[in-house]
Amino acid sequence: MTLPRGDDVATILAVAERDASIARVLREICALDDRVRDSALQLVSAHLRTQAAAPDVLACVQALRRDEVAREIAARLGPPG
Repeated sequence: MTLPRGDDVATILAVAERDASIARVLREICALDDRVRDSALQLVSAHLRTQAAAPDVLACVQALRRDEVAREIAARLGPPG
């Protein structure tokens, strides 16, 4: 399942608002250099596929690999730390 772009950010932010630990991780992920973020999220995706993660979880991880999504989330959540 691939979420439309507008739903990517809204879904990810809704989850982050409900769980501070997820918000912290998202701040760190979105602050990474685009190449580092992409590589890290490739590994996360591969691991999640071996765990039979739900398609919407994989779609959100895929969305985080896109620069515009990461920038928008970083702008909304603020810097890490």
